[in-house]
Amino acid sequence: MHNWFECKVSYDKTLENGIQKKVSEPYLVDALSFTEAEARIIEELRPYISGEFTIADIKRAKLSELFFNENGDRYYKAKVYFITLDEKSGSEKKTAAQMLAQASDIKEALTVVEKGMEGTLADYVIASLTETAIMDVFPYSANEKNVNPEQNNS
Repeated sequence: MHNWFECKVSYDKTLENGIQKKVSEPYLVDALSFTEAEARIIEELRPYISGEFTIADIKRAKLSELFFNENGDRYYKAKVYFITLDEKSGSEKKTAAQMLAQASDIKEALTVVEKGMEGTLADYVIASLTETAIMDVFPYSANEKNVNPEQNNS
């Protein structure tokens, strides 16, 4: 089970015309707590951002599924309704779930979500698909090591 946090990072970005502009960009990071999310986003972005940057905001992202696609350079949020039948009343019940798909355009995002949902036995409807401002996603990988800087072998 993933715990996704959306981290807004503010820094001075050098634009293509050479002008520096203060920007605030959202990133998604997989972490166990807000503290770990902050530490992980700093660690992930330090090699890519020259100069100082600050973590302006961290909030929990309620995502039930993420679909990665190597060809995609953008992230799209899909609102999916799972349809179940309430046997007592005989009515349909819709349960909403938020998912994120990596794609290069909205058509590809729809294909990525549908492909990711192929094995699902439950009936579902994709209610909406919108492009997000998320710049990159950093999932937790099993080969990451927690290195404690206070531990040394001297």
